[in-house]
Amino acid sequence: MTFEAPISRWQERVLPEWLDYNGHMNVAYFVLIFDHGTDAFYPLIGLGMPYKQRTGKSTFAVETHITYQRELSVNEEVMVTTQLIGFDVKRIHYFHRMWHVEKKVQMATLEQLALHVDLTTRKVEPMPEESQQLLREVWETHKDLPPPKELGSVMSLQSKRK
Repeated sequence: MTFEAPISRWQERVLPEWLDYNGHMNVAYFVLIFDHGTDAFYPLIGLGMPYKQRTGKSTFAVETHITYQRELSVNEEVMVTTQLIGFDVKRIHYFHRMWHVEKKVQMATLEQLALHVDLTTRKVEPMPEESQQLLREVWETHKDLPPPKELGSVMSLQSKRK
């Protein structure tokens, strides 16, 4: 299978009920849209809902970092892109970017580390070989992408400007 770099498989519009009292999309819905992007990415690597239903295994997010660059409002359409940062037999490290479809500007980012889990035992275990192979194929197309500037960012009160 050939994968684009980065992967771009999810788009959706901001719904009116997603606005908060500040008149822009609430942070919870940024997470929801990124989660929809993950739901579009996982089947490409042999995981996701069909895999869970078939095997009783899934992934759990163990660490997430989100940055918000711009506000979103009702009916604005966004697209989520996914860049594989790394993986091993039990873990997947990936990076989502949320883009405004019309303005073509980055709105937010989400970096996530997920573990492959047996839902019966609730223990981490290796992914199936098929998923590892698909991840190797994704990696081949993503390994030369520049690392996102937000990757591994740390919150601090110190100014980033020098």
